Amino acid sequence: MATKPPILQQGDTIGIVTLGSPLAGSSINQGIRRLQSMGFHVVIGQHAYAQTGFLAGSDEERAADLMGMFYNNNVKMIISSRGGVGVAGILPHLDFDYIRSHPKIVSGYSDVTILLNCLYQFSDLVSFSSLLLLDFASTLPSYNINQFFAATSMAAPRPIENPPGMPLVSRVAGNVTGPIVGGNLTSFVGTLGTPFEIDTSGKILFLEETHEPINKVYRYFNQLKMAGKFDDCIGILLGECTECTPAYYTSYEDLINDVIVPLGKPLMTNLTAAHGYYKAAIPIGAVANLNTTNNTLTITEPTVSASY
Repeated sequence: MATKPPILQQGDTIGIVTLGSPLAGSSINQGIRRLQSMGFHVVIGQHAYAQTGFLAGSDEERAADLMGMFYNNNVKMIISSRGGVGVAGILPHLDFDYIRSHPKIVSGYSDVTILLNCLYQFSDLVSFSSLLLLDFASTLPSYNINQFFAATSMAAPRPIENPPGMPLVSRVAGNVTGPIVGGNLTSFVGTLGTPFEIDTSGKILFLEETHEPINKVYRYFNQLKMAGKFDDCIGILLGECTECTPAYYTSYEDLINDVIVPLGKPLMTNLTAAHGYYKAAIPIGAVANLNTTNNTLTITEPTVSASY
């Protein structure tokens, strides 16, 4: 089983980094104030406010900020201000062996997907497809914060359920148990053919997307299919495709029915996570039970450790 990071407690120190695209300083400051009001201390990465075109500093600078948070013994959790693009650029500059021996909670989504899966694949560390700092800088639904703290507590087993009135939808019946991998579809596809390609063998594959036309989503699904990622996985968990416009009268639902359902893998859809307004906390690398016969998704083990 993967290594669980130490539990997060009130009064702990949270490290703020910007790993991909820049975020306005006012939003970073607002998110920091929100965390401080919740009883946490904050350490800010040297380049968290940087902007170099569409990136928050060079690959080396952003990687150094992240490693600095792992080197800092006071930091218990690391959160990226946003995703955007460019997170893949930091990967060659990370010390995955050091991270393996100094586990910490890491949270994010969007392009941070790449980092989360590499932390599992190369450091054997459970991390969280959950909140970014920008989420703390805006209206934060209680569902989102409750999901995050449930994931970083010792609760297990932990059922993951959508907010009321937004049911999970099981499309292909089955009952499988295995680690969860995946996240943002665009970011996942970007790893194919690289040393950081995500392994889906024996895994439950979680995918979600935002602001892409459906014909492009089809292209990405088909690329994963041809790369064997759907063949290798044991089950599929699909989140929302927020603000994804239909193409040629084809919707996201049509695409699921035409491309994903025929794969025959246990399939659950409509999970509220990542780019959606409501954000379930999905622990990347943790073992889950996907039961599409009973329409349940359950994290079967604690996702943090009691050691502190």
